[in-house]
Amino acid sequence: MDVPSLMAEIGRAARVASNELMTVSADRKQAALEGAADALWSQRDEVLAANERDMAFGRDRDLSDAMLDRLRLDEPRTAAIRDSLRAIAAQPDPVGAVLADWERPNGLRIRRVRTPLGVVGVIYESRPNVTADAGALCLKAGNAVILRGGSESFHSSRAIHASMVEGLRGASLPDAAIQLVPTRDRAAVSEMLGMVEHIDVIVPRGGKSLVGLVQREARVPVFAHLEGIVHIYIDRSADPDIARKVVLNAKTRRTGICGAVECLLIHSDVADTLGARIVEDLIAEGVEVRAGAGLPGSLPATEADWGTEFLDLRIAARVVDDVDDAIAHIRRYGSRHTDCILAEDATTVGRFFAGLDSAILMHNASTQFADGGEFGMGAEIGIATGKMHARGPVGAEQLCSFKYLVTGNGAVRS
Repeated sequence: MDVPSLMAEIGRAARVASNELMTVSADRKQAALEGAADALWSQRDEVLAANERDMAFGRDRDLSDAMLDRLRLDEPRTAAIRDSLRAIAAQPDPVGAVLADWERPNGLRIRRVRTPLGVVGVIYESRPNVTADAGALCLKAGNAVILRGGSESFHSSRAIHASMVEGLRGASLPDAAIQLVPTRDRAAVSEMLGMVEHIDVIVPRGGKSLVGLVQREARVPVFAHLEGIVHIYIDRSADPDIARKVVLNAKTRRTGICGAVECLLIHSDVADTLGARIVEDLIAEGVEVRAGAGLPGSLPATEADWGTEFLDLRIAARVVDDVDDAIAHIRRYGSRHTDCILAEDATTVGRFFAGLDSAILMHNASTQFADGGEFGMGAEIGIATGKMHARGPVGAEQLCSFKYLVTGNGAVRS
């Protein structure tokens, strides 16, 4: 396969489609997404059969249990993808929304309105649901999208993409609005990273090695989705019942997602009581606790355990002196993704929120809620951990830029 020629053709088609999408009505975009949801559900047997091929491929490659869990589809997960498509379809259209409106003394009226980014490239690993989520969010925001899924999810992504194309055709929208790169060849990734004439922004969604590669080599602007080195700080004022419930859910509900907690920081005043009980809870659920001094655990923690995204039934835990000590640890080892405090003291919570610059900060809630769908966005294209433009869950609104519309009545500048 001539990958450079293939990618150039995909890029040109995406640009043409993006120009058309700029003026497509909200109703047609909604119809396309509702049609895609219906097609996905009617074709779910084909989607699940394709996923089983990918699962066999993943097992042959000795993927970890966490990675296989990311890859796996069943009927409830397929229904969740369908429901996300419908939720995105039902959202207000972000394109053209007026963000600000003011008049100048010279009579000029100035409006700042949302406008599509243009063409979005999404490079992702394992999770086949990203094919639907990213395609739907980009379309809702009036963007064309080029999807390059991981080799593990190759067949699942193709089956889901076929449903997306069916939705586009039902609404008389161009097939090229949502394109899936039809090859496992990694050369396609390298081509995308340099397609400055065709792609306006790249969104990588995957492990540290993928994101690092994209950030190092991309000539196209990047919305970085870094690893989720998620911390929970348990303050001495924490409600014991809330703390035990939240920590257990944050670690064990799904270990392979970026919102799973990877490190516990426990106030020294409650290390022997609440902290020890939470460690016991985790071990009872099969979690390997790599504990620092002053805590029971499965194994002693090492320096390498701080700042590690385990994505498995493993967690690091250490005792800290107070909230400031917890903040210092997170600043050193965190990834600015999601961090949480369990506390009842409002002053301590305020200090934690003010002292950290993570994209998501949580109080008395499981970090598994660090997800665009749970934020009411229908789905997300990733959790952006950078500071430019989009930050946190990237939904349809975050996939827009803005432009200024200026109206005068013969105004001239002296």
